[in-house]
Amino acid sequence: MNYLYETRFEVRDYECDIEGIVNNAQYVHYMEHTRHRFLKACGLSFAEMHQKGVDAVVARMQLQYKVPLRPDDEIISRLNLTKEGIRWVFHQDLYRASDEQLCFRGRVELVCLINGRLGNSEDYDRAFQRFIEQS
Repeated sequence: MNYLYETRFEVRDYECDIEGIVNNAQYVHYMEHTRHRFLKACGLSFAEMHQKGVDAVVARMQLQYKVPLRPDDEIISRLNLTKEGIRWVFHQDLYRASDEQLCFRGRVELVCLINGRLGNSEDYDRAFQRFIEQS
């Protein structure tokens, strides 16, 4: 898969469960953190968009756990983006940096609520258009 964006961070020991592996819910946080960094790179502020009455909200997630991450692993978080009708679809993969092993794959569908009503956001469309054209 071709990726549009990549960021890196480390697993912290408090994110792990008694088995010494990253707790399954933490992967959702990793994806969210990556999407927020991507928004910033696109010139969008999640907080500023909310103040304008535009909220991008998760409508659906599909998660695939492949190989567990452990404390101190460096994560490479990569994403791609497509648009399906009114939904923005983030295809997100997490890799262990030491060996490029795919550890997790997620598909996150977002929709925009504009003043509480489902709709297309011109701001998001404009910010993401260049990426859709590359796909």
